[in-house]
Amino acid sequence: MKSAFNRSILAFAAIALLAGSTFANAQQQTDKSRALKKYESGNKEFWTHPPDDWFLGDETEAQKGLAPPSGPPTGASDAELAAMMKKIKLPSGFKIEVYASNVLAARQMAWGDKGTLFVGSFGLGNVYAIKDNNGKKEVKTILKGLNMPTGLAFRDGALYVIAVDKLIKYDNAEANLDNLGQGKVVYDDMPSYAAHGWKYIAVDKDGWFYIPFGPPFNIGIPPTSVSQIRRVDPKTGNAEIWALGVRNSVGGDVDPRTGKYWFTENARDWISDDLPSDKLNMISKIGEHFGYPYCHQGNLPDTKFAMGHKCSEFTPPVYNLGAHVAPLGMKFYTGSQFPADYKNAILIAEHGSWNRHKYQGGRIVKITASPDGKNAKQEIFASGWIEGDQGYLGRPADILLDKDGSILVADDWAGAIYRISYSKK
Repeated sequence: MKSAFNRSILAFAAIALLAGSTFANAQQQTDKSRALKKYESGNKEFWTHPPDDWFLGDETEAQKGLAPPSGPPTGASDAELAAMMKKIKLPSGFKIEVYASNVLAARQMAWGDKGTLFVGSFGLGNVYAIKDNNGKKEVKTILKGLNMPTGLAFRDGALYVIAVDKLIKYDNAEANLDNLGQGKVVYDDMPSYAAHGWKYIAVDKDGWFYIPFGPPFNIGIPPTSVSQIRRVDPKTGNAEIWALGVRNSVGGDVDPRTGKYWFTENARDWISDDLPSDKLNMISKIGEHFGYPYCHQGNLPDTKFAMGHKCSEFTPPVYNLGAHVAPLGMKFYTGSQFPADYKNAILIAEHGSWNRHKYQGGRIVKITASPDGKNAKQEIFASGWIEGDQGYLGRPADILLDKDGSILVADDWAGAIYRISYSKK
């Protein structure tokens, strides 16, 4: 049963549609002519606690009333998860099952050397360790009270956890799950704000970490320290600015064919239900600019922030994924269990919409592309986490390859980890 709020949104959308294009065009002109909001951002307090409406940004009239949905605080029960698994659609031969439950707000995953699955979280401040105890998955909260520790990595016996404002190293982690201690801060040249401050870690062949730095707003001219991707050496704390013009990336992976970094990017909000598209990008050379805030989806100048720039000045996306699908974690498939056409294909966890009257995303898509990023094609791999126009059963957030060639999927809405496997019939 839809809430009064949802009914009102649907009613508004129907009225707007009946009003026709004349009203829409007139409204667009009104929205374009409105003065931009101004804020005093020259103090630390502003960056730590920006005004509530700053993150929402310069919304259009048609978009007003939309707000991020709030997930269940206790996650989904085992019975709810079992029912959900029956609703997920997969290609022939594939199977999905619950790997672990009660992993609240689960985000990025990483394997330890001894088979421990580490999981970061969004909002709760927790980091989890999942161990196999005679076939039953034991979920242990090993860290608490961190500032949005969404991203993590495991290298040389150490667990690396990235919070909003620091990268922390926990040595010999698998042997000390009951007492990891305070850890060692190995990199902290990071802004302290929470908005778009949550991060993701991708590790290259040299052991350096690719880390995104999002601006703390929907749309605006970013400070020079953000709207970028940095490459950080966790051993020395040295860092390089690898890419510019990136709005909000919460996922990426290194192409096993070339060593180049590919990443997902969430586009700006508050233009319309269908614009602009979220993106899959590839960095060909250090210092490339991907367009934000001047140009979106490779071909859409921002109506207020283009500032004389042409989209041809910036690196175009490999693929436009669709508006408000919210792509997060992604992985090149390098296993041998799935069919041959999955080799080196990209699997992307689409978290799903909030800034749209009818949600889309909430699924896993498969992207195939040549090593140079050309000839990209998309297929839906797993779907069924959205019911109706604005109903979530779950929201995929990250993907990780298992040693047997299956994949694990983190779901921060349902608080669970899924396993997707393949077998020939």
